[in-house]
Amino acid sequence: MFPSLKKTPVTATLLLLIAAMFGWESVQSYLNHHAALDDSVLVALGALTADALRNGEYWRLLTVMFLHANVLHWLANSWALYQLGSAYESLFGARRFLVIYFGTGVCASIGSAIALPAGGASVGASGAILGVLGAFIFSITRSPWRQERWARSLVAQLVFWAVVNVVIGFEFEQIDNAAHLTGLASGLLLGNLPQRIPPPPPSDEVIDVKPSS
Repeated sequence: MFPSLKKTPVTATLLLLIAAMFGWESVQSYLNHHAALDDSVLVALGALTADALRNGEYWRLLTVMFLHANVLHWLANSWALYQLGSAYESLFGARRFLVIYFGTGVCASIGSAIALPAGGASVGASGAILGVLGAFIFSITRSPWRQERWARSLVAQLVFWAVVNVVIGFEFEQIDNAAHLTGLASGLLLGNLPQRIPPPPPSDEVIDVKPSS
C-alpha cells in the first residue's frame, strides 16, 4: 500500500540512521552495564535537555530526532515515519519532504526545550513525524487532486490521527506533548508553502484509500 523505500531515498536514509543510532544506544548502555537504555547515555549521545538552548547546545535540536527511549518507542516512530514519510516523499518530492521533516523537527525541539522541567530530557522523532502529518493535510488540500474522493478521505484520516495524538499526549505525562503540538502546528504552516513544481499523479501503491464501487 506504500511506495518501495527504493523510490523514497530520504525516508529510507532516515529510517536507517535512526535504526543505527538505536543500535549504538543499546551498545553504549550495555557497555555501561545497564540492561535498559541509560539516560546518561542518551544525554551524551544528543538527547534534548532543558538547558540546551541556554547552554548554546543547539545541535541537540537535531540529534534528538535520531534517539529513542526503548524498543517500542523506536519501532512505533519508525513505522509512523515509514507510512507518512514514504507517502509524502513519493507524492511531493524528496526536497520538500526534507524541508518539512527537519523544519518541523527543529521547531518541535525548540518547543520541547522550553517546556522541559529543570533537569529533564527528551528523545524521539515524533515531533518531526507529527510535523509531516500536519503538512500532509494542507499539501493535499492545495494539490491538484484535492477534490478526489481518496484525497478527501485521506485528509479526514490525517485530521483524525492528529487529534488522537494530541489527546493521548495530554493523557500521559511521559509523552512530550510540547514537541508534538509544536511539530504539528509548524507542519500545518509549512504545508501551505506553494509547490514550485506540480506534484506527480499519485500511483496505486501510494494511496490505499479506494472509492466504494
